[in-house]
Amino acid sequence: MEDLRARAQEAKDAAAAAFYELDTAQRDLRITVETITAADEGAEATRAAADFAAFGERIDRVSQDYITAMDAHDLDSQALDSGGASRAQQGLLAARDELERVRGDLERFGQRLAPLLERAESQLAQVAPAVERARHALRSATEALDRARGAGLRADDLAASLAGLGPELRKLNEGAGQHGIKATIRRAEDVRRQAEAIAADADRLPRRAAEIDRRLRSLRTRAEAITTRAGQVEPVLSELRRRFSVACWQDLQRVPEQAADSVRRAEATLAEARRAREEQRFAAATARLTSVHELLGRTDEAVSEAGERLRRLNAVSFDPRKEIDRTRFVIRDAQRLAMAGRSIPEARHARPLDAAVARLERAVADLESGGRNPDYWLFLNETEAVRTMVAAVVEEIRAGR
Repeated sequence: MEDLRARAQEAKDAAAAAFYELDTAQRDLRITVETITAADEGAEATRAAADFAAFGERIDRVSQDYITAMDAHDLDSQALDSGGASRAQQGLLAARDELERVRGDLERFGQRLAPLLERAESQLAQVAPAVERARHALRSATEALDRARGAGLRADDLAASLAGLGPELRKLNEGAGQHGIKATIRRAEDVRRQAEAIAADADRLPRRAAEIDRRLRSLRTRAEAITTRAGQVEPVLSELRRRFSVACWQDLQRVPEQAADSVRRAEATLAEARRAREEQRFAAATARLTSVHELLGRTDEAVSEAGERLRRLNAVSFDPRKEIDRTRFVIRDAQRLAMAGRSIPEARHARPLDAAVARLERAVADLESGGRNPDYWLFLNETEAVRTMVAAVVEEIRAGR
């Protein structure tokens, strides 16, 4: 009887050991599966998680069978007879065998997951360095903001941007286990890039402020220069009116008035830019300076146009032959190119060149028939239009070859 009780106790101990080993294997494999699913959202990882869940149900069943077998027999009871001891031994050995069978299947399942685990661990190894880079970038951004403020710059917008990264940093601190490996790496890289951009902007702030100050002075000086030059337009217009037909200068009549209005608007916008600079709204100041630059550029061109118009009209009135010869040379050069390697030019090239010749001749005839006060400005526009026509043909010929 004591031998039967001892063998039953051995079976009980073996079943308990098998139960512990299965529980340990399940817990270890759970960590493996969690690592895989944290790093991989693909079909293989999803299937591995589903298979592991199925194993969990199977383990629950054999564990319940083991507990039932353990509770069925009290091996310490004095009332245990030989039959009860034999039944206890058989039941416990059967529970042990089933526990070991499931553990073996579980271990083989874990071996099949080795490639997935290797990839997951490779990705997991990237998490800590990525998070550390993000934290370092945040520290650098904070230091850059401190330097900017030490230079008297508030940098409120950059400070707000940096504060906005706080929730992302908290998620990084919560770890990849909660948010996933890939998502954590992406978040860390995003935080790093944004923090580096903030640091770069903060380091540029003193230079940006100095550049805005320089542009304010430069555009103020340019506006004053344009005002001076605009005052010289009226004498030019007076000479144009005296020496040339109305068609040569009528489009310039309002240049002095328009220039004065443009300078007034530029000065008002410069004042807005200066206030924005004083309030350290650098983006607004830059935008207004850009507007002033464009406005003064257009005004400068309009003011310059009067003097340039007089120069060109003087030249063509003194000797129109130079403009005619220049245009004919361009046409002849294009005609030679069209004939290169051919006995006759292609019609698609010859037609526009012939039209250019005819247009030039008409322009010359109109000029010569204009009497004492011809429309030199129309003539200049016509010759320029002819050269533009010819240039298009030349470009087409060269592109085709």
